[in-house]
Amino acid sequence: MSTVFVTTAYGGPENQQLSTREAPAPRPGEIAIEVRVAGVNPADAKRREGLFGTKGSLPLALGLEAAGVVTALGEGVDGFEIGDDVLGAPARGLGAFAEHTVLKASAAVHRPPEVACEQAATLPVAGTTAWDLAASAAPGETVLVLGAGGGVGRMAVQVAVAAGARVLGVASRGKQELVESAGAEQVLSGDGAADAVRDLAADGVDLLIDLVGGQPLRDLAPLTRDPARILSAADQATAEELGGGGRPSSEDALAQITRLVADGAVDPHVTARYPLVAAAEAMAAVETGHSAGKIVLIP
Repeated sequence: MSTVFVTTAYGGPENQQLSTREAPAPRPGEIAIEVRVAGVNPADAKRREGLFGTKGSLPLALGLEAAGVVTALGEGVDGFEIGDDVLGAPARGLGAFAEHTVLKASAAVHRPPEVACEQAATLPVAGTTAWDLAASAAPGETVLVLGAGGGVGRMAVQVAVAAGARVLGVASRGKQELVESAGAEQVLSGDGAADAVRDLAADGVDLLIDLVGGQPLRDLAPLTRDPARILSAADQATAEELGGGGRPSSEDALAQITRLVADGAVDPHVTARYPLVAAAEAMAAVETGHSAGKIVLIP
């Protein structure tokens, strides 16, 4: 039997618990893995609460990104071998907070030796979000990242910096070192943020990446020269109202962000590690919204 962290009902953390199951076998086009590290994200709590829908069967395995070692291949899988180090998102809702899970082979990539397993486990969700939001940054452009001190925001800063852009990162005073170490100029969040950005970029910004939403997005959106380049992973409705949109998507996002980590251009900045038996504590830490880096589980 294999240990897995589940929710037995859609709702709050009181429904979470450790459980056991047979190690899932891969179907055609899938690869089974022994999970070495799983990334923990705000989206995990939203999924538990049913914000992504409540049609999944219960108990529902949690966890949306994993890195591990291939233990079995489904029919028709090419390009992977048993023993390969890989990363990806679990298939069929099987969850990453587990000792064993299954990935869709077409959505998984090999883990380069330069990428630590802890780093790899933050890339299928957080890393690809950062890539999709910042991939359009171009050399010489000015990019504004709202929420630059969070795990996704900091990686988005680094993606834009790697592209040759100047980056302004909006974050609280306590996250100044995080923001500046990623290559951005910090703008303090709060009522004075818009004026501070105007002082730093009198002609406005070329791309606004939003990971906060709400009123802060409304306050900063007018500084974007082309409203179509307002991109929000936190508040798509408001971004669209302002002339922009939600997170774009690209099929090669995982491969691209993995390459940048291997090259040393992006550091996912893992700051907290929990054993699988403490998955509830890891979830609670992410749900505070105050994490200064990425949180991972190690089965």
